[in-house]
Amino acid sequence: MVNDQVWHQHYDKGLKDIDPSLWETDYISLLKNSFRDRADKPAFYYMGVTITFSDLDLYSNKFANMLLSNGISKGDVVGVNLPNIPEFVIALIGALKAGCVVTGVSPLLSMDEMEFQLKDCKTKVVVSLDAMFQSKVEKIAPNLPDLKITVAASVGDFLPGMKRFLGKLLKKIPKGKVSEIPGKKVFKFNEILRGNKFGSSSPEIKISPDDLAMIMYTGGTTGIPKGAMLTHRNICSDIILVKKWVNLGNDGVGLSGFPFFHIAGTFFNLGLLNWGWAQVLIPNPRDTDMICKEMERHKPRFLVNVPSLYFLLMDNPKFRELDHSKLEICISSAAPFPEESMKDLAEIIGEGKLLEVYGMSETSPLTVANPLKGLKKLGSIGMPLLNTDVKLISPETGEEVGPGESGEICVKGPQVMKGYYNKPGETENVFYENGYMRTGDVAVFDEKGYLTLVDRVKDMIIVSGFKVFSKKVEEVMAEHPAIEMSAIIGLPNPDKPGSEIVKQYIMLTSAYRDKGHSELKSEIMDFAKEKLARYEVPKELIFRDELPLTTIGKLDKKLLRKEG
Repeated sequence: MVNDQVWHQHYDKGLKDIDPSLWETDYISLLKNSFRDRADKPAFYYMGVTITFSDLDLYSNKFANMLLSNGISKGDVVGVNLPNIPEFVIALIGALKAGCVVTGVSPLLSMDEMEFQLKDCKTKVVVSLDAMFQSKVEKIAPNLPDLKITVAASVGDFLPGMKRFLGKLLKKIPKGKVSEIPGKKVFKFNEILRGNKFGSSSPEIKISPDDLAMIMYTGGTTGIPKGAMLTHRNICSDIILVKKWVNLGNDGVGLSGFPFFHIAGTFFNLGLLNWGWAQVLIPNPRDTDMICKEMERHKPRFLVNVPSLYFLLMDNPKFRELDHSKLEICISSAAPFPEESMKDLAEIIGEGKLLEVYGMSETSPLTVANPLKGLKKLGSIGMPLLNTDVKLISPETGEEVGPGESGEICVKGPQVMKGYYNKPGETENVFYENGYMRTGDVAVFDEKGYLTLVDRVKDMIIVSGFKVFSKKVEEVMAEHPAIEMSAIIGLPNPDKPGSEIVKQYIMLTSAYRDKGHSELKSEIMDFAKEKLARYEVPKELIFRDELPLTTIGKLDKKLLRKEG
């Protein structure tokens, strides 16, 4: 890609496009240096237990050999349905070593949703928690004709014996009965790792850059679950590009609240392994007391979270009291981060540490980021990464728009997916032209090439012909001291066909929760009328104790729309 775009002029010093031959490889080859050079160094810290790179190499070899010795072949799909525990990473790396394709499966999915995903991508192996075995895995297994093997892991398998015993006794560690399933092989994860039943050597499987590494499910722009097919080239290129972008060296500790079953969690997990860094595993990202305890113990240099988790941390006095001097960078992605909240976070952790980035499952995931050393623009997701091009296309005309004009983000780069699994029509619809992929997000370029998200295409509200961008309204309303978090949606206006009503769901700050709602609504409405255009002002305000969130902490507007 030629360095002739305006944003190239504002990259950190020395940054320029990378030789594409560097990602003509596979992820396991990319990982070999870490296994060789960092063998005795910590790969993970998990609830007081340290797992080295050598341990991970050995355990993942055994998992890979278990797959191959039980009839699983290169290209078969392995579904990993676990929280952020060591078994997730072992299964992920082991499956890739066997040449398999990994699909992350959220433990929070309903039984029907889980069955749909596993059936849709013809999953041959499912790794799940013993606590979910009876309630989900056993029940859906007969409906999965491609399923051959199930593996049950426990949250406490890697803990010392006494700690594991007490955890189960006090019911802090979930557990469940693991039974035989007719026609399927059933393993317990810890039995795979023990002894010499499965070989400890790395299997000799030839993997090419074009081979699939992952099928990551996403609602995309339509809300219908689709599997984004990511090749080894896709994954490796994004890891290499982001490593060059942040350039934090080869030694450190990272902590992420992103679940590994989501592309963001998987990416930062794989990225830090490639860097040779240690990671702190967080099985429950909402347990901010635990996160604070682990931060105090391990002093991470690198923190990666969705904005809602940063909000939870900021509400915890322990987070505010921590020594954040060793913390160098806090990456935020997956949802907008209101500017006022950014300022609050900076007061706690220090200025210049928050780095907003942008990506999606279909792009492995990162495509846009603020610079590490240069200007970090509050409210901006940054500029296109190295070797990555972005166009903004008018949703109405299909033409490219200029600086200051809103348009749908279209991305082209080595990290862009191969397509949607078994959905050629959906794949064709999402690609714009000449390899540019439509993201469904609306943004504006400034004169320096920084992008600011305006809205999702599907979240844009039309009021009497005027466009209302929900993100803008939410950010303006967040300035009111009573509003901790809010969600703006549009509902059909029964009196004006083709027009919508702006509705706002609000979670109040603690200082305002006991105040009379009628009076407070009037005060907030007056604020909205002062700050917003007339057509942007919400017509309905609904107070909620909590707002629905997706599995990774995004506001679940789809659910709010269903409620109406």
